[in-house]
Amino acid sequence: MNIAILGETKLAITLGTRYLSRGMDVFYGVTKNFVFTDIEWKIFNKSVDRMLSYEEAIENADVVFICCENKSLKKICQALSTVEVESKIIIDCTNGIFSTGFNCNSSLLKKHAGDQRVFKAFNNLGLDYPGSDPLGVIKETYYCGEDCPEKFKVKKLIELIGFTAIDAGEFESALLLEAFYHLKVKISSLKAEKTDYHFKLISL
Repeated sequence: MNIAILGETKLAITLGTRYLSRGMDVFYGVTKNFVFTDIEWKIFNKSVDRMLSYEEAIENADVVFICCENKSLKKICQALSTVEVESKIIIDCTNGIFSTGFNCNSSLLKKHAGDQRVFKAFNNLGLDYPGSDPLGVIKETYYCGEDCPEKFKVKKLIELIGFTAIDAGEFESALLLEAFYHLKVKISSLKAEKTDYHFKLISL
C-alpha cells in the first residue's frame, strides 16, 4: 500500500515515519518553496523520489493523508480536483480555524475530491504532534466517515501505528471532531501554565 502525506508539519513527518517503520511506501507532498529545517525533513529530503508535489504524491498513493497548515489547504484542494482520486482513500487530519459558524476542513476537501471516500482521523493530535504530547500519553484517535469497506481500512491504518481507533460515526461527525479539538485548545489557553490538555474517553 502506498501512502501520500500532504503537508510540511510535525504531524506529517511523524505519521510518515511510523508508517515507514511498518513497511509502507510513503511519499510526501510538499510545496516547491518548502525549506527543510528540522532534521527529520532533512533526512527524508535525501530521498528525492519520496519528496513530490501535491499532485505527484496523490497520483502515487492508495491512501492520502492531509496534514497541512490551513494556508496550504486551497492548493491541496486544487490538486484533488485535478488528479484522479476515485479509487483512493482520503484522510483529513486537520482542523479549521474556529469562528462563529465555522465550517470544518473535511467538508471542503470532500467537495473537491468528489468522492465518498473522505474520512477524518488524527485531528485530535494537532499539527505539532508529538510536541503537543511530549510524554506520549495520547493513545487514541477518533475517526469518522461513510460506512463502507474503506472505513475499516482507515481503522486498521490507525491501529497499525499504535493508536486505539474510536469510531465517531458517519462523515457529518467531522464537524464534531474539529469542535472537540478546539475545545481542548481553548481549555489549554485559559491555564496559567504552558501545557496542553487532552480528553480521555472512558466507558462505564
